[in-house]
Amino acid sequence: MGDIWASLERIQNLLNYVIFGVPLYKLALSLFVFFSFLVLRKLFIFFVIKSIKRLTARTETEIDDILLSIVSKPVSFLIVIGGVYIALRIVGIEYEIVSSVFKTLVIFVISWTLYNSVVAFEGHFYKFAEKFGREFAKEVGGFLIKITKAFVIVVGGVAILQEWGINVSALLASLGIGGLAFALAAKDTAANLFGGLTVLIDKSMKVGDWVKIGDVEGIVEDIGLRTSKIRSFEKSLIVIPNQVLANQSLENFSRRNVRRIKMTIGVTYSTTREQMVNILRDIREMLKNHPGIAKDQLLMVYFTDFGDSSLNIFIYCFTNTAVWSEYLAIREDVNLRIMEIIEKNGASFAFPSRSIYIEQMPKEQ
Repeated sequence: MGDIWASLERIQNLLNYVIFGVPLYKLALSLFVFFSFLVLRKLFIFFVIKSIKRLTARTETEIDDILLSIVSKPVSFLIVIGGVYIALRIVGIEYEIVSSVFKTLVIFVISWTLYNSVVAFEGHFYKFAEKFGREFAKEVGGFLIKITKAFVIVVGGVAILQEWGINVSALLASLGIGGLAFALAAKDTAANLFGGLTVLIDKSMKVGDWVKIGDVEGIVEDIGLRTSKIRSFEKSLIVIPNQVLANQSLENFSRRNVRRIKMTIGVTYSTTREQMVNILRDIREMLKNHPGIAKDQLLMVYFTDFGDSSLNIFIYCFTNTAVWSEYLAIREDVNLRIMEIIEKNGASFAFPSRSIYIEQMPKEQ
């Protein structure tokens, strides 16, 4: 009997052993509570969440499925927060610190839920953006989504800092040169933000457009909060700050519905006047009747110059498409038909040449 009491006394002394100012039994109990809440979280996900998912799958509306996707992970994380809160209270950490940690985690969960809401309702942002024009719904909607996400993150971060007694504006003011640098960075960020808004309001370009901005030419891939991304025809990605974009001339090739064909062809000097008249007439008729040539645009075919080695014909017209691949196909067909016309009229294309006339042959010795 004495041995049993001695063993119990040793166990009691062990449990009362102090580590970092906390009895060992409190640490053990705290860990036990925390891991119990982790197990409870697993059970909550496995039983409750899955049961609710089966119920929402039977309903006709999608709202309940969306709401479940928004709150399921944050709610399960709240269980972990409860475990952390109770565990900290058991070990006797000061109430103010425990309260601040708990409130910080709650703010994080609320921000997380709001962020999930933005992600879940992205489709509604795009529908709202259609009020600004269906053509730019994707760009405006994406812009609104990014702004809302950034707003949620910033507000959540500021709320957490305030909870720990950090005055954000006072902190920035006390940073001196660092605060000035931050203010300048914020100035550039604001300029880029308004530059992006200007591009969207002006509807000067959208994703997928072929544009030229200064020396940069390519396809628009993204119009973001701070920068816009252009994919060049060499497949390199070019990032342009929005404030630069708003202050530079922008040429949008995708906005034109036609594309120009301009060429000068030369026929040999052996071509007669009658052949030249027939060639000009046939080329004009061919272009007027060609299905790929715009009928409402300027069309010119003229014999313009006596070149050094050719009689030059100037051809000027527009295709009825601005799509590069279609334009090239039309231009190729026009070139082949011009070749056929030249051959049909018994003429031939000229090439650079020079004639040398010898007035007198040297006498043989």
